[in-house]
Amino acid sequence: MMRIITGRARGVRLTAPEGEHTRPTAERVKEAVFSMLQFELEERQVLDLFAGSGQLGLEAVSRGAAHAVLVDSSRAAAEVIRRNCGRARLQDCCEVLCADAVGFLRGCAGRRRFDLVFLDPPYAAGLVPVMLRLLTDGEILPVGGTAVCETAAAADVFAGDAALASRFLLLRQTRYGAACVTLLRRTDAAPAQG
Repeated sequence: MMRIITGRARGVRLTAPEGEHTRPTAERVKEAVFSMLQFELEERQVLDLFAGSGQLGLEAVSRGAAHAVLVDSSRAAAEVIRRNCGRARLQDCCEVLCADAVGFLRGCAGRRRFDLVFLDPPYAAGLVPVMLRLLTDGEILPVGGTAVCETAAAADVFAGDAALASRFLLLRQTRYGAACVTLLRRTDAAPAQG
């Protein structure tokens, strides 16, 4: 059972999309992530990519984030997220989009900024480094912004890309069963294009 842990929607039960394509973040992992972020949520703009049930973005808004954009490529997942937003009475603070994560970030480049980004793609897809590069190159995650990545292994976050790793400060990296959770802070400006 998934629920919102604390904040204004505390205790609200959430549903997950049916099938094998969504892997909801385990309750203890979510608790650990939000204990790491407890002082970083107030009035923040949040992006939850590969949102699944929307539980991470909804938890952030429940705890004081100003607004969350929840993105998932599955229509079924987007519908579940909309229902969860309504169940938690947080729909006024949330924008739910059925979109491909790469396409969404390319469309945001230079236009939208988020202080906090959750990245929890399918582990085998190897998408975390791709997302981090799009977030920094497009100035979608500004200097000082935080990214929370969930991967199968610590090495999957940057996949050996030292230039990408140099743009972030590693705040914390912890393993919880099959999940490795990495908390990053953006520390530099993206290199000039061209």
